[in-house]
Amino acid sequence: MKKILVGLIVVMLGLMQASWAADVMPQTVSTKYTATLGLYQASNEITLYKEPRENAPVVHSIKWNEKEVFPDSVNFSDLFVVFIPSKRLALMAVTDETEDWVQVIYNNSDGSTGWMKKDDPYKFMSWLNFYNMYGRKYGLYVLKDAPETVNDLHSATDDSSQIVTRMKMPEFIKLHAVKGNWVLVSVSDIEDKPKTGYIRWRADNGIKYLFPAIK
Repeated sequence: MKKILVGLIVVMLGLMQASWAADVMPQTVSTKYTATLGLYQASNEITLYKEPRENAPVVHSIKWNEKEVFPDSVNFSDLFVVFIPSKRLALMAVTDETEDWVQVIYNNSDGSTGWMKKDDPYKFMSWLNFYNMYGRKYGLYVLKDAPETVNDLHSATDDSSQIVTRMKMPEFIKLHAVKGNWVLVSVSDIEDKPKTGYIRWRADNGIKYLFPAIK
């Protein structure tokens, strides 16, 4: 009996550890925090200030590794928009920026923000740069609850332009170019024939319909 209990505890701890290290990727269309500027690659030690100056009050201090976050009141899905431990990729949403600072959301549940001093200016990526970099490399996927119109492939970057074809259960969406709120893509879908055209990756109000399929 004792061996069985020990075995169960080991399994439970293993499952808990796996949940700590689970990848975080957006899955569903969200109307929250759509006015963000882009993403910032967070270091393992995050100090957040009330204002963009080092003598300002500290809002929060957070440390993380590939398996857990300290303090344990913080979790990966609230802290990061994208978290992939195997790539050491941890991206936070940016709501404002100066030359040396970024204001980031550190709690995606309630929208709490703080200012972080940049340790590398190249760690900030605008949404356009992020989609260009990661979307080109990994392709895109459609977020759940995206409108049906997201499947329409247009001849130009305009809602009133001709619809040349439609995606049907896409298997892979290859990104060629980002033009404003539109992307030029080639699609492989259930119909098994090449499809190319422009689709919206986000609405004019910032709501995102597609996201880079980072793996």
